[in-house]
Amino acid sequence: MHPIKTNELNRLMAKYNVKERQHKDAAYRKMISKEIMEEMKERINDVIVKQKKYLDKDYSARKLAEDLNTNTRYISGVTNVMFEMNYTSFVNGYRIKDAMAILADEKYINASIEQIGSMVGFSNRQSFYASFYRILGITPNEYRINMLGEGPVKEAMKKKLVHGRKRKVKK
Repeated sequence: MHPIKTNELNRLMAKYNVKERQHKDAAYRKMISKEIMEEMKERINDVIVKQKKYLDKDYSARKLAEDLNTNTRYISGVTNVMFEMNYTSFVNGYRIKDAMAILADEKYINASIEQIGSMVGFSNRQSFYASFYRILGITPNEYRINMLGEGPVKEAMKKKLVHGRKRKVKK
């Protein structure tokens, strides 16, 4: 990847609604014991990762709290301390990982970016693009083109219509 100029980076961040991460130190996080944190971490991993609830667009921190017989403050505290990110970032990380595999797979060449975002649990295009860009620094479409390599597949991608117009791709 090439370095992006500050103005270009700011424009892209605004376009994809990406904001700088702010660090907060909520007092209730310190009130949860280490043992409970470890147990909750395992339970959250079981539901979100092993049961693949991250693929469900409607599976919220509230629903997770209900399933684990706890409250959203515990969910928030545990994800912030044990995973070092908020609940949404935690879930979206798994979604993006799945999206990366799909975007790099030639058998999904005809699937739109919106369809892929939906397949991995995003409720809309904007949240998919913003999360993808926040994590990887490029758009899903740029990732797809880069991953599919040279040859007929990449040429086909260059010619695909994106947002109703042909996309120019740098060689």
